[in-house]
Amino acid sequence: MRAAEPAVVPQAISAPAISPLLTRLATERATGAFLRAQGTLYLVEGRVVHAESPAAPGIDVLLTAGGALAAQGWQDALSSAGTRHEVGRELVATGRVTTGELEMCHLGALFDAAFFVLGAASGPTRFRYGVAHWLGRVRPVPAAAVERETLRRRALLDSIWPRPEVDTAPVVPRQPARGQAVTVRQRALLRLADGVRTPTAIAWALGRPSFHTLIEVRRLAAAGLVEAPGTPEGEPGSATGPTALPFPAPADCAEPDIALLRRVRDALEAL
Repeated sequence: MRAAEPAVVPQAISAPAISPLLTRLATERATGAFLRAQGTLYLVEGRVVHAESPAAPGIDVLLTAGGALAAQGWQDALSSAGTRHEVGRELVATGRVTTGELEMCHLGALFDAAFFVLGAASGPTRFRYGVAHWLGRVRPVPAAAVERETLRRRALLDSIWPRPEVDTAPVVPRQPARGQAVTVRQRALLRLADGVRTPTAIAWALGRPSFHTLIEVRRLAAAGLVEAPGTPEGEPGSATGPTALPFPAPADCAEPDIALLRRVRDALEAL
């Protein structure tokens, strides 16, 4: 058993690409915590079992904000099983959530946080051998799959609006043009856009994954419905740019199909 001392590995990372250290740890089937300034990935035998980042609401927020779990129920499970690293198992065993509900929220929180942990970074990456997360194993994910999904998400954001400055700047709404449509999810976001809150702060307030919020903010920037820092004057999203959509207005959409989500949950439970 290796000592639980941090192994500091300096890395020069110039793009949100695959981490050589994480690849090596996966090959070695290492167990412990992969730490960066943007957050932490927790590994068990080389697979990612959880991820945390200050930029992403945790699994507790996703479970309680969505109504799947009462806040007191979460605190009770954390108190009784946190030191045993079995909070996830405790939630299911006590009937507070189903296996499917836990797995869906866990994967959502894992990929959301990993997106920031594996994003563009500078400085050293550390790995602490033997460190375990209090949630315990829920549904481990291969490290390579986490990296591929991170790169896919970055490419998706850039395809919507290729200026990442909007991801961290306060969201400043702009008046829509006549006949310009705004979706249900975008309206909820814009209600919290007060020129002070960043996309991350709005995600926490809504109890939604940060990546989903970034998608909506970039769509709003592309449509000229929020101000976008660094946008050349006259383009959609600039302080003086036009408010008309540069493409056909999206049709308004309803909230997620609950019946579909239940079928996905049931399928997960059957595995």
